Amino acid sequence: MRPDPEQTLGEIASTVPAATRVFLRHHLDFCCGGGQTLAAACADAGLDPHVVAIELELEAAQAPSAPDAWAQQSADAVIEHIERRYHATLRRDVPPLIDAARKVERVHRGKPAVPVGLEGALADMWEELRLHMQKEEDVLFPLLRAGARGERVAMPIRVMRDEHDAHGDRLAILRELTGDFVPPPHACATWRALYDGLARLEVELMEHIHLENNVLFPKVAS
Repeated sequence: MRPDPEQTLGEIASTVPAATRVFLRHHLDFCCGGGQTLAAACADAGLDPHVVAIELELEAAQAPSAPDAWAQQSADAVIEHIERRYHATLRRDVPPLIDAARKVERVHRGKPAVPVGLEGALADMWEELRLHMQKEEDVLFPLLRAGARGERVAMPIRVMRDEHDAHGDRLAILRELTGDFVPPPHACATWRALYDGLARLEVELMEHIHLENNVLFPKVAS
């Protein structure tokens, strides 16, 4: 079924999991900007929303059958998935990326397109992410597992949403420093692996934030 351009990006991503690939291709922010309609987001990006809607329909038709959408699962199930799938992955993958950025900046200092400042930007981002995940695991998620809903969790959720916006800003900085994660022709294997890893990090983090902002938080809002 073709999405309606007046649906929000978050709604489309929640009901059509394959949509995230289309949004990423066109740099449409479906996580922090998930409340924007497809029409409005396309207008900002200079895209035709009807063409993108057709692309979304085709992508969904070609995607393999998926298990029940997370929107249909319980809050506890979504939380468990977030911790096992996304928090654990970030803790595994980000520190080696920082090490790789440090090596690339040191070894290739002075070469064209070297990502000066990338190590520091990644380290700052990792500190934010680490503290954010700790707040969720120590405060918000235990409250939700205990059945807290509505006003009892409104404040911590508001804080998490604000921090998600900051994560999105950090991703934009990484893209700027790396030229959209495209390594130069003279890049070594470590340099190329670093940019591949950063591109995967962007996908993972956007999917992670989308699942919280547009699926989990609405579930527990009342």
